[in-house]
Parts: sequence; C-alpha cells; structure tokens
Amino acid sequence: MPIEHIVLLSLVQGLTEFLPISSSAHLILMPKLFGFVDQGLAFDIALHLGSLGAVVLYFRNDIASMISALAHPARRDRHNVEERRLAIQIVIATIPIVIAGFIVKKVLDLELRSALVIALATIGFGLLLWWADTTGRRERAQHDMDWKSALLIGLSQVLAIIPGTSRSGITMTAGLMLGFNRESAARFSFLLSIPTILMSGAVIVLDLLQGGVALDWSGMAIGAGLSFLAAYACIKLFLQYIERMGMTVFVLYRLLLGAAILWYLV
Repeated sequence: MPIEHIVLLSLVQGLTEFLPISSSAHLILMPKLFGFVDQGLAFDIALHLGSLGAVVLYFRNDIASMISALAHPARRDRHNVEERRLAIQIVIATIPIVIAGFIVKKVLDLELRSALVIALATIGFGLLLWWADTTGRRERAQHDMDWKSALLIGLSQVLAIIPGTSRSGITMTAGLMLGFNRESAARFSFLLSIPTILMSGAVIVLDLLQGGVALDWSGMAIGAGLSFLAAYACIKLFLQYIERMGMTVFVLYRLLLGAAILWYLV
C-alpha cells in the first residue's frame, strides 16, 4: 500500500474512532472517494488496535484503579467501591456486543457494507444524537452508573454493527438519554471501547492467521502508530471541550456527510 494511503487512512481512523461520526464508515468510504483499492480488513484491524493503545494509555490510571478495586474486594472505602462498581458496569455493558458479535456480525457486515446504508445511518443516528444532547438532563456523573444503565448502553452498542452508526456516537447518545452529562457519557463510552475493540480485534486476527492471509506487517505497524497518535490527541481534546462545546458540530457533520453520500448515489 502506498505510504500516502497509509497516512490518510491512519489519521482518519485515529481522529474518527472516538468522535461520534463513525470510523468504520470513513474507512469504507475513503477508497471509494479517493479511488484506491480497499485496504482490507487486516489493515483496518491494525488501525483499530492503534486506537485501542491510545485509549488504554489515556485511561491507564482509571484502568489501574479498577483492577486494584477488583483485586481487593474487602476494601470498603468510597473510592474502591466506586471503582469496583464502574468495572462491573463495563463488564455488564460489554455482554450484549459479545453475544451479537457471535450471532449476527458476519451476516450484517456482508449485507450492510454499502454507501446507502452508511448514509442513512449517518443521518438517522446523527439526528438521534442531536435529540439526546438537547433534551438530556445531564445530571448524572460517571460513578452514578448502575447496572440497568450500563446494560442499556451496552445494548445500544450493538447498533454499531451497522456501518455509519458510530460505536462512540450511539453509546454517548444512550448515555445522554439516560441523564448523564456529556463528559461522563463520553468517558464511559471510551472505557467501554477497550474490551469491545480488544475482543473484536482478537477474533478477526485469529481468523486472519488461521486463513493464512499474506499481511503487510510494516504498513500495518506504521498505520497503527499513526492511528495511536491521532486517537490520543482526539481523546484528550474531546474530553477537554465536549461539556462546553456540545454535540451540535458532530451532528451537522453527520448530516452533511450523509447528504453528500446520497447526492453522490443519485
């Protein structure tokens, strides 16, 4: 793969993975837009693993706190209890996508990887994000998460199997609809991405290795590194400004992108 294609796809993935605008849609559309050969699933997974590294590094202290809380269940201080509860809620929220991934993901990937589906999902779920952001109470913080809210957010994540939905977008939408403030909805979405990306990536990597597919390891390594850098910067800036900025700019982007795709298809 030419280096310019690697750079373009890597930066697009890193910048869109954690914004509510669908990284998978952008990775599907980039080859069509710029007229180059589809990069393939293996390269997409490498980019996602780079983004995974970024979110793990950014939330390393939170992850360490949750692991420590789970490892010391006898501790009853407030911080330990809150971190343990948060870890359990993330596990609960991960269960639906694990079940859905085994049941329907391969079928949906084959049937729904089309520009029309991406356009409709981009617009439809963009409008839902706008409604959730403008009507949500935004009274709850991250540690107010209970198992029912976690399960509902996890169920919403299943919709991200549809290209154009945006995993981060739909989980933030669900969080806002449940009354969480923007930063808390975003932080839970980002933490939830860790087991989700890790497990989906592991399954696909195993399939690729068993299939004996020839892989461009150097290109994948460069792509993962660039995706890592772009994703880390994106997470940091997004969490700094989202509470004041709101979701409107992302909704407008989704509407314009969806409209542009529909115009192209006509």
